[in-house]
Amino acid sequence: MAEGDGKHDLIREKLGQSAGLLEAHGIDCWITFVRETAVQRDPILPFLCGGDLTWHSALVLTRSGGKYAIVGNLDKQAVEDLGVYDSVTAYVEGIRKPLAALVGSLEPQNVAVNFSRDSEIADGLTHGMFLLLRDILSHAGYEGELLSAEPVISSLRARKSPEELDRIRRAIDATLKIFAEVRGFVRAGRSEAEIAAFMLQRVDQQGLETAWDRGHCPSVFTGPDTAEAHYGPTSRPVAAGHILNMDFGVRLDDYCSDLQRVWYVPEAGSTAIPDEVSHGFATIVEAIERARREMRPGRLGVDIDTVARSFIVDRGYESFPHALGHQVGRFAHDGTALLGPEWEKYGRKPRLPLEEGMVFTLEPRLKVQGRGTVTIEEMVVVTAEGAEFLSLPQRELWIAQT
Repeated sequence: MAEGDGKHDLIREKLGQSAGLLEAHGIDCWITFVRETAVQRDPILPFLCGGDLTWHSALVLTRSGGKYAIVGNLDKQAVEDLGVYDSVTAYVEGIRKPLAALVGSLEPQNVAVNFSRDSEIADGLTHGMFLLLRDILSHAGYEGELLSAEPVISSLRARKSPEELDRIRRAIDATLKIFAEVRGFVRAGRSEAEIAAFMLQRVDQQGLETAWDRGHCPSVFTGPDTAEAHYGPTSRPVAAGHILNMDFGVRLDDYCSDLQRVWYVPEAGSTAIPDEVSHGFATIVEAIERARREMRPGRLGVDIDTVARSFIVDRGYESFPHALGHQVGRFAHDGTALLGPEWEKYGRKPRLPLEEGMVFTLEPRLKVQGRGTVTIEEMVVVTAEGAEFLSLPQRELWIAQT
């Protein structure tokens, strides 16, 4: 792959953000320590290197803007070809001496590494590799604590560059196009599995990938008493009186979309929508809009979740059993900060402040007794002054053919 192509440019963009983030978080030196990444791939690696690394490797970034790579000798050329590191040091026998020498020359007051208690996207360092790195740094004369690099990694992934936002928009456009095609295919008598197969055929025809496991993407749920989320389509047929919702996204140029759309299935020959269905749909649309209007840099995710959750409960519905929204990037679920309640499973994520450039879903839900679940999922980007829709929001309930 030639220098200057999209992948190299994107790595250059992200590394260009690193010094400012290290300065903002008071970190002198950030080390990403990996090995055999085809087996144990650190989530941050695509932002720092792109390809896989075989032997023990250290990608070292400093507050002053230094960028250093230490890799096995047969990995050196690929890393050098990126053209993004100040120096690429190769070793034959082992990484201990060159890494200790580099850290010794930098004399950092603190060192952050790729582990985290709360964030899966910042927790790529295995325990064994942690112990080895601590031993190497001790021989380099560094006796300080190894800090979590979570704040830096989270911000680096979260603050989408112009190129990243462009890729996400194109993934969203591709998703909305397939939703438009399946809109005319959904009708009474067709099964969830048939609807999903229609969409996957379009994915394959356009040379795309699904944003998550094809067995659950798209997820299709029709009528009451379904799994509601994180479950594959079944042979259950669409029937009159059902609410049908669909969760779907694609991956395009390494970046994902994640959207949900909702239909109502009327009686044959009718387009009438029952009041309870119209009320539920309008409630979800308004909850999403109220949450979006409250989003801006510095606000806490828990506060945005509360806006939508309280509105839905005040309208007479049960509180939905999940977070309002998650970040999206290279994965459909990608990022640390979360728009969610302060539940144990979410750790510190809901209390992290929003940052400009973060991309979130907004996906509240509610049940309509005897008919199914109303769920819409939109995608927004946090801007300097608020938040803007990346997806064209669903403002009217789609009517299935009968």
